Amino acid sequence: MKNIFLTLASMFCCLAGCTAQSDKYTSLDVAEFEKVAANDNIVLLDVRTAMEYREGHLPGAVNADVLRDDFLAQASLLLPKENAVALYCRSGKRSKKAAQILSDNGYKVTELSTGYNGWTQAGKEVSKQEVDVFTTDNGSLVRIYCIKHGTLRMSVGGKWIYVDPVTDKVPPVTDFSTLPKADLILLTHEHPDHLDAKAISQLTKQDTKLITNRRCSDMLGGKGQVMKNGDSATIGEWNIEAVPAYNTSKGKEQFHPKGRDNGFVLTIDGFRIYIAGDTEDIDEMKDIADIDVAFLPCNQPFTMTPEQVAKATKTIHPKVLFPYHYGNTDIRQVRTLLKDSSTDVRIRQYQ
Repeated sequence: MKNIFLTLASMFCCLAGCTAQSDKYTSLDVAEFEKVAANDNIVLLDVRTAMEYREGHLPGAVNADVLRDDFLAQASLLLPKENAVALYCRSGKRSKKAAQILSDNGYKVTELSTGYNGWTQAGKEVSKQEVDVFTTDNGSLVRIYCIKHGTLRMSVGGKWIYVDPVTDKVPPVTDFSTLPKADLILLTHEHPDHLDAKAISQLTKQDTKLITNRRCSDMLGGKGQVMKNGDSATIGEWNIEAVPAYNTSKGKEQFHPKGRDNGFVLTIDGFRIYIAGDTEDIDEMKDIADIDVAFLPCNQPFTMTPEQVAKATKTIHPKVLFPYHYGNTDIRQVRTLLKDSSTDVRIRQYQ
């Protein structure tokens, strides 16, 4: 980690020779900023408002509004101090304020002098996918990208993981052929908002690993490594546990029968992610421990009510909760129900 940090620091110092530099942070033009932002160990930060961010941002950027009174606290949740930060605003004014605040608080910072406007005017790529960044025990960055509903993707160390990729069964239509190929695909169950052969085909390369339950494998012509509740597997440096996911409410059991579908606990260098799949707040959740990030579904009659999600969260005690698969549910209820909890509830566009 020390070598990584020294390398990044050297990069900034070299770039400073052809760009502006304050006492504590470096200002770069678009061409040089693009080189820095491409480094997998850099955290890219958009300091504009949430609305501006949703309308379009640099690919892979997280968001914290520098004009909010709680900007530093917000940024501290998103930014590991072990990693350098590359940030930008609309035109370059707010980013300098943010760079000063963060550098004063121990972050190694560079900022885009011409902002998002300069980036787009240069014809550079932009995205609308929300991103969250986390750090593993050895300092690697795990980036989690919100796609939609029950679909998400993650990157770590240049490798890509997809969960329940779906093209057009859930809006908006997603063309996975435009995204990086998958190193690992996890399928929780066979419903069409979770299993999509077209998406799998678009994401598959020669060495892609596909993990699924028996029913999905059968529907895909025998493809994939089948896991059942209680199984575990190791894919490279990642550990995968298949855990139960089913309905318990009277009259709803047929949607997700006990023993058929999987949730997954994915461990990446000690960093544990629980992807619940379609489930209710089942008894087996008490055995799921040491979770850093949890994805819990919230759309009765098929999964959980907000009250059940709150109960499940208090059982699992994740550090961060992403309610997902929530359809038309007023998902703000979950945040209200957990307002006194130590869990950081993050609402993303997982309708």
